[in-house]
Amino acid sequence: MAPALTPDERTALLPPLLAEGWAHDQTRDAITKRLKFKNFSQAWAAMSRIALLAEVMDHHPEWANVYNRLDITLTTHSAGGLSNLDITLARKIDQIAAEMSASATA
Repeated sequence: MAPALTPDERTALLPPLLAEGWAHDQTRDAITKRLKFKNFSQAWAAMSRIALLAEVMDHHPEWANVYNRLDITLTTHSAGGLSNLDITLARKIDQIAAEMSASATA
């Protein structure tokens, strides 16, 4: 089980993600992001890449896909909120999104 982020870790790790379009859902202690791709095929390809990565990490996102949009929520249920697993997965999702020219939307 990954431990929840400490206050100091939150101060250091969350602002860069927020600057990249992630939002902090304080009610769930989660981070969320909506990505928009060129089409459904690109969105599905991104989901496939993220799913393989998540499986290796044994840390799985909550997500929904509608056509070219992917809504992602990351939290560590066993920790009761955000952990380093969420931060690591968010960074890797951002790398995949950048490689696929996805845009973050509100």
